[in-house]
Amino acid sequence: MATGTIKKLVSDRGFGFITGEDGKDYFFHRDGLDSSLDFDRLSGGEKVSFDIESSPRGPRAVKVAAA
Repeated sequence: MATGTIKKLVSDRGFGFITGEDGKDYFFHRDGLDSSLDFDRLSGGEKVSFDIESSPRGPRAVKVAAA
């Protein structure tokens, strides 16, 4: 499991980006959040843990949870 910080949110479209501790940015969708996080209450800067899976557009964060 990787860890990082929520970098950017696109609230009206239901997705955002996480900067991992490895320095890479990972896309995530609100459907990929664990029940410990509420997408509508995120503001950016939250520390999270997540799994990485491949997608047609590159690596994506899933199972995103509060760290």
